[in-house]
Amino acid sequence: MGYSDVSGLARLSGHHNLIDGLKYFESWLKGIVVANENPLVSVITPTFNRSDFLPESIDSVLAQTYQNFQLIIVDDGSTDSTREVVEPYLTDQRIKYFYQSNQGQSVARNKGISESSGEFICFLDSDNAWLPNKLVRSLLEFSRFPQSDIVYGDGILIDEKSAEIGKNTMKRYSGRITHHLLKDNFVSMNTTMTRRKCFDELGSFNESDRVAEDYELWLRFSTRFEFRYIPEFLSYYRVMENQISSDKKKRFSSNERLLLKFLEQYPDAVTSRQRRQGLSHFYIRKARYEISIKSFRDSIYDIARGINYYPWWQGPWRALGKLLLKR
Repeated sequence: MGYSDVSGLARLSGHHNLIDGLKYFESWLKGIVVANENPLVSVITPTFNRSDFLPESIDSVLAQTYQNFQLIIVDDGSTDSTREVVEPYLTDQRIKYFYQSNQGQSVARNKGISESSGEFICFLDSDNAWLPNKLVRSLLEFSRFPQSDIVYGDGILIDEKSAEIGKNTMKRYSGRITHHLLKDNFVSMNTTMTRRKCFDELGSFNESDRVAEDYELWLRFSTRFEFRYIPEFLSYYRVMENQISSDKKKRFSSNERLLLKFLEQYPDAVTSRQRRQGLSHFYIRKARYEISIKSFRDSIYDIARGINYYPWWQGPWRALGKLLLKR
């Protein structure tokens, strides 16, 4: 697709109501390309023993309707055939491959960031994939809302055979979203596009985090930068039994630790009321999960914490009613 192909961009974006903004988008995009010969977008894919799914991930990047990107694959010590799978793709000069000893996803993503040169940075895990218009739709949103620093959207859930099993359409928000993020992490990593300046100013991933490391990043970025939600499906998220994120109990524990540490480090990020509301919502979500796995003693403790932080909403009382019915 040429940069002057305005009608083609309108068709690819799939949003005729945005046509009025496409000429501005075209000139905005041209200005960036003229000013910077580097790829506009850097795509970072960390991988560890995902050779069965990695080709689908890479192919979804190569199939993007916007092509001025670089793809950086960071192999975090794989022991399967990952290297052999990647090898044929390296004839494309836009694709770079780096190998490191196993150190975790945060370290691998940071390696990718340090090797990247794009003005915008995206992340795509090696067992997930993108819809073809993911990049162009994200760039279009930046052109329409230039005050935004991070854009993100919705994801389609798929199984190990890439069959659709559902849609991830949780409540999401735009603007300054810190108080909303306290309640839940609704920013889907694989749908994001982030300005490089965010990493330059506030740093990259916390390498000590092994679970929910993206949650800490978005909380930190939310203290300074503006988010923009695109109400469209941009990615495929694969659900598998052996994924780290599938262990909900571990994830809740990690999120709790991250939340409390964040609030200690950034005490002025939210008001006292927003802090209490956010923590109440978090502990009630945790209690609901505990009820679902019949961990009733833990759920009683978390319902009590939810009530203690903020009793003036229905969540704690509904959770308590559910607990009484289940026991």
